[in-house]
Amino acid sequence: MSFFEVKDLHAHYDKSHVLTGVNLRVDAGEIVSVLGRNGSGRSTMLKSLIGLVPPTAGSVRLEGRELRGEPSHRIAKAGLSYVPEERLIFPNLTVQENLDIGRQPAAQGRPAWTVAQMLAFFPRLGERCATKAGNLSGGEQQMLTLCRSLLGNPKVLMIDEPTEGLAPQIVRQLVDVMLDINRRGVSIILVEQKMTIALQVAHRCLIMGRGRIVFEGTPQQLRQDSTVRRNWLEVA
Repeated sequence: MSFFEVKDLHAHYDKSHVLTGVNLRVDAGEIVSVLGRNGSGRSTMLKSLIGLVPPTAGSVRLEGRELRGEPSHRIAKAGLSYVPEERLIFPNLTVQENLDIGRQPAAQGRPAWTVAQMLAFFPRLGERCATKAGNLSGGEQQMLTLCRSLLGNPKVLMIDEPTEGLAPQIVRQLVDVMLDINRRGVSIILVEQKMTIALQVAHRCLIMGRGRIVFEGTPQQLRQDSTVRRNWLEVA
């Protein structure tokens, strides 16, 4: 039995069939990067896994527990967490209040993440604990969203386009934190447009196309397969 496994997942927006049979697995302690062109279904897949877009068919299992059909808050408590591309911080609450909202008890036998650890990851947030989150920069909001999700003590952390629009220095910091989180036992599903970053952090890479997985392999295999890159990633 896989640690986290998705089988034949389908999802629709009204009459539009967006996910057409997604199959993937994530092992304990693994980082899986998901690449693909815009419109390939990557973000919809994450939203379906967390229950924001209800799947119309398929199975989503974490440690053997079926999550498909559960409301999002129960999916999160089961150990699957989501860092949205839109960040979705609470702008009228302070940084500290946003962090406090994210705190959940850890599963039995697992250590709980603490606010102190989050502020050690991102000292800038510590300097701005009393600041309204709506007044943060884009990079600071991305840090805050990641930390808020991590305080839910997930077993699998899904992160959607975390580096989009951020300065290179902030991107490097986020990459270092993702690698550190993974070393501490959290599996990660990373949707990322920048192939260099996706390959840098991943143990395994997936490519989505037309609402399903069309490639699975190691970063080295993807680097060497120019046909796959041309057919599913490059823009003519």
